[in-house]
Amino acid sequence: MVSITYVTITYNAEKVLQRTLDSVLRQDYPEIVHLIIDGASTDGTLAMVNDYIERSNAAENGHRVQVTSEPDEGIYDAMNKGLRSIDGDYVCFLNAGDFLPTPYTVSHIVQQAVAVGGMPAVLYGDTDIVDGEGHFLHHRRLAPPEKLTWKSFRQGMLVCHQAFYARTDFAIATPYNQKYRYSADVDWCIRIMKAAKKENVPLLNLHTVVANYTQEGQTTIHHRESLVERYKVMESHYGRLQTFLMHCWFVVRAVVKPKY
Repeated sequence: MVSITYVTITYNAEKVLQRTLDSVLRQDYPEIVHLIIDGASTDGTLAMVNDYIERSNAAENGHRVQVTSEPDEGIYDAMNKGLRSIDGDYVCFLNAGDFLPTPYTVSHIVQQAVAVGGMPAVLYGDTDIVDGEGHFLHHRRLAPPEKLTWKSFRQGMLVCHQAFYARTDFAIATPYNQKYRYSADVDWCIRIMKAAKKENVPLLNLHTVVANYTQEGQTTIHHRESLVERYKVMESHYGRLQTFLMHCWFVVRAVVKPKY
């Protein structure tokens, strides 16, 4: 059976973590490993995680939960720790506050991956945006293209990080670049898609919502810094001129709105 690893990064996340844990716990698919990479939380996060482990064991759902808690050097350092611990077939980074939409989300993802055969390098889907309480706000404005390639991200991050399932061999070979503080996830996704293109391994559009993303994340809090850093990421992959021209088009598109 295809196995899915979820990596959840936490630090003093007790206010938002419960819905993340509950959404993985209720999945009807058995081959799930959930890695909790904690940055030495001082609130009730670890007590919540320990309760989650007990509930998962009692449910006998086949899931495995592993937790580590120690100081880290930021979120991407923690994500790299997660990469060094994963096994199985695919990995997805599901951060505290984000959650899986239905109890059948993973089953649906795996069914589609198996149906096409050949183990695609990336499984990707749509995202809904939720508020700090987990309530639906709207569908994500940027939507995945039918045929995603590494060049697609010239138009922005068309697939949310939480809706991007990377095959573990590609993921392990592609650690997050810790020189970026807010946009290493964009760079990571692009580099994985580049590697897939080089090896001629396809990407699979799942055509469904696979993640609910909490709007009040670190990228939202540090919006300006994130935009500046994301521009640098795009320059590194697409070149200075092309990135500049594309951002000029972003500005024009934002200003010139349709009349109807």
